[in-house]
Amino acid sequence: MNFQTLDLSSVITLTRAEFVKICAANPDMKLERTAKGELIVMSPTGGETGSFNSDLNGELYVWNHGFKQGKTFDSSTGFSLPKGGDRSPDAAWIPLARWESLTPEQRRGFLPICPEFLIELLSPSDSWKHGLAKMEEYMDNGCLLGWLLDPKHKRVAIYRQGQSVEILENPQTLSGEDVLPNFVLDINSLWG
Repeated sequence: MNFQTLDLSSVITLTRAEFVKICAANPDMKLERTAKGELIVMSPTGGETGSFNSDLNGELYVWNHGFKQGKTFDSSTGFSLPKGGDRSPDAAWIPLARWESLTPEQRRGFLPICPEFLIELLSPSDSWKHGLAKMEEYMDNGCLLGWLLDPKHKRVAIYRQGQSVEILENPQTLSGEDVLPNFVLDINSLWG
């Protein structure tokens, strides 16, 4: 997925409310906003990435459906992060108690929380460095476990709250650990 970061600071400081209005006026665009107010415009994904992402969300949904411990979200869901950014991870999960603590109005809009678990999937044109920076932002906002997947190089960066990032080369499986008990993703079958 190609993306462009627009620094609007010479003209405007893009607030969260303004960002929400831009998204509403442009529903077919994939947009994010950094904590500094930069606007990120992303192109749609290609077929391989879209299929991989669909499989990831399917696996997470099946696990969650069986355990009924939370809510899963796909890449079109916006999260208004506590420290200012507005992001849309490729797959995300929050515990049921956090979902139930949100008002009906909050549930309809960008969720005003950070996911406890999330996955970011790099497209062939995405930068590993940019992906790592995005994962750091999620961790700084309270994510407990996050995976940055790089199918092109068959590597994964695993982020755990309070720990150093772990880089795995060509792993066979990934574990949800204590955040997603009994969730095991057969990553090898997904990126073949």
